[in-house]
Amino acid sequence: MTSQEPAELSEDEEHPREKQRGPVVLRRGRRAEPTTTDQRLLDSRGPTDWVHTDPWRVLRIQAEFVEGFGALAEVPRAVTVFGSARTQRDHPEYELGRKIGAALAHAGFAAITGGGPGSMEAVNRGCSEAGGLSIGLGIELPFEQGLNPWVDLGVNFRYFFTRKTMFIKYAQAFICLPGGFGTLDELFEALTLVQTKKVTKFPVVLFGRSYWGGLHSWVRDFVYAQGKIGEKDLALLHLTDDIDDAIRVVEEAYQAWTETH
Repeated sequence: MTSQEPAELSEDEEHPREKQRGPVVLRRGRRAEPTTTDQRLLDSRGPTDWVHTDPWRVLRIQAEFVEGFGALAEVPRAVTVFGSARTQRDHPEYELGRKIGAALAHAGFAAITGGGPGSMEAVNRGCSEAGGLSIGLGIELPFEQGLNPWVDLGVNFRYFFTRKTMFIKYAQAFICLPGGFGTLDELFEALTLVQTKKVTKFPVVLFGRSYWGGLHSWVRDFVYAQGKIGEKDLALLHLTDDIDDAIRVVEEAYQAWTETH
């Protein structure tokens, strides 16, 4: 991977051929999978109020879990990477995302992102270009642009909590690039799940000292100093500017996890 400006995508790269299986989007090599949801369901006309009642909504939620588990069940070891959807392709953070995605692929990890544009696209692109498995878990939003063209295996969700389960269940670590509220939400949810032992050791890498340094200092100097968290909790956060260092943390955590499972 070079530090040159990202090349413009060709028409085929911007709009790769895809196949949809319900909320699942299959692109490139994954497109050959045979099953579709619409083959199993006939269009039925009539009142639709039932869709909006809570008891029936549970079935829709259940369906999202089933689709997500089914699509991701055979995913190899993976790392979830978060970052801003607003990062432009000519921004240094975009190139950084590509390099991180490529580094994960070279280390044998799939890259999971929120499937959107910006830094998420950069990570998916870097992973896909390096021959890794590039995964995008999208969310239905009024302003969302859909899954980026570098997602090879994608799933779209209606509910945030369903999507968050997939981010955690199928990853062995988090890497957080500079991002906004969504990144912060996922960051602290992951930390809470590890702290409360809902998931086993799950390192969280904050990538970018200039961006995350203030938050890390606040957690250390106030939250930890005032006894709101313990020393082990503080150690869950790893602040770095070095890609090799980030991959080392991920690999060591994965090795420790395999030794106990």
